Amino acid sequence: MSRIGKKPVAILDKVKIEIQNRQIQVEGPKGKIAWTHRPEIGVAIDTQAKQVLCTRAGDDRQSRALHGLTRAMIQNMVVGVTEGYEKRLEIVGVGYLAAIQGDTLQLRVGFANEVQKKIPAGLTVTCPDQTHVVVQGVDKQQVGQFAAEVRAVRKPEPYKGKGIRYEGEQVRRKAGKTAA
Repeated sequence: MSRIGKKPVAILDKVKIEIQNRQIQVEGPKGKIAWTHRPEIGVAIDTQAKQVLCTRAGDDRQSRALHGLTRAMIQNMVVGVTEGYEKRLEIVGVGYLAAIQGDTLQLRVGFANEVQKKIPAGLTVTCPDQTHVVVQGVDKQQVGQFAAEVRAVRKPEPYKGKGIRYEGEQVRRKAGKTAA
């Protein structure tokens, strides 16, 4: 049995979970999120113990893999609607900066033109200052995906370390030509 799949997901007091036709809807103080699970996995709510249980019908490789995944997705949904998810990015480089204009994130990162990224619905993107970007939301996948897309605009380069990086990310630096 999957160690992760066997663990029940605790339902907190502020969270409301509904299951209809394989679609799981989780609602909490931060928002609402829905996800459709695969038919190989059974999901049941135990109202007495206030927890969600995942079971699988078969013992084939696909079912075993989906068992842990389904439980992890439900847990991430519960955490997302109660606490929310956040990714912090920092911009390093002379003249590099970020700003928010309406529903667009504008990045000046050394290209001839300003790069504009449309902020997806369901995410809150803020710039506390010109060199930091904070992405927040209830969907862990969506927060991580948008943060990765912003970082991919100008990845940190190894010689001077300029670019967009996650806060606290260590960039391996290389010695230039003069070091030889």
